[in-house]
Amino acid sequence: MPLIIICGFPCSGKSRRAQELKDYFIKTTDKQVCIIGDEIHGIDKNSVYADSQKEKHLRGTLRSEVERKINKDHIVILDSLNYIKGYRYELFCLIKHVQTPHCLVYCLTTAALSSDWNKEREDDNRYSQEILDALILRFESPDSRNRWDSPLFTIQKEERLPFEAISDALLKRKVQPPNQSTQSQPLSSSNFLFELDRVTQDVLMAVLESQKTRIPGHVIAIPGTTEKISLTFLIPLRHIDVTRSLNITELGKLRRQFISYTKMHPTENTGQIANMFVQYLNKSMH
Repeated sequence: MPLIIICGFPCSGKSRRAQELKDYFIKTTDKQVCIIGDEIHGIDKNSVYADSQKEKHLRGTLRSEVERKINKDHIVILDSLNYIKGYRYELFCLIKHVQTPHCLVYCLTTAALSSDWNKEREDDNRYSQEILDALILRFESPDSRNRWDSPLFTIQKEERLPFEAISDALLKRKVQPPNQSTQSQPLSSSNFLFELDRVTQDVLMAVLESQKTRIPGHVIAIPGTTEKISLTFLIPLRHIDVTRSLNITELGKLRRQFISYTKMHPTENTGQIANMFVQYLNKSMH
């Protein structure tokens, strides 16, 4: 069933809003309402948010808990900072995969107000000022123009939650069917991902090595393929610098794009990966 993502600065009233939503839906629906948040894991916030790996692990744990709880009988409320737009997009992909609605409730406060509310907390539940300031600085505000941040309900300090509108968004809105990015993909051979990574890396290194001794206009023959790459295409179209060729950053970006596409359209014939990648490079560099 639906997912409500609570979002906002540290100490912006998120947990209070989550509890208000839980109370409302318990009274008005026959669904079970579950709040998932940092507190249920008994974390030391200052320790976790000072360490990027610990924070990443916490986000993964929360996401897994959301995935486990979402079913036809539950309304799930995720009460956490949810301040990274990429993480909110991951959650969006999750709810599209299970074909359930979601919405975002943004608790909007100023940095000064959040700091004041933080100081009112008990010591063991208080952010250090350094961690608080860092989280506020890193905060990526939701934008209703992004499909993963929509529907968006922005709530300020003294405002009442628009319970009816949130309920309509979750329980009456038609669920969009999953697209290719959120559907399970067909299985391929067991070594497909390994070969995809290895072969594309080999092609990339062959191009980089060849560029050291070739000049624009020459053709690079890639070992293990029947395709060739013309260095003519490595000259940027908007510049007259014929000595410049594609660097490892640009090639790496093309490689990542190719891998992402190929994961969505896997082939059982791993022997064709190199040819496919070279063809992709030639088309991308026109």
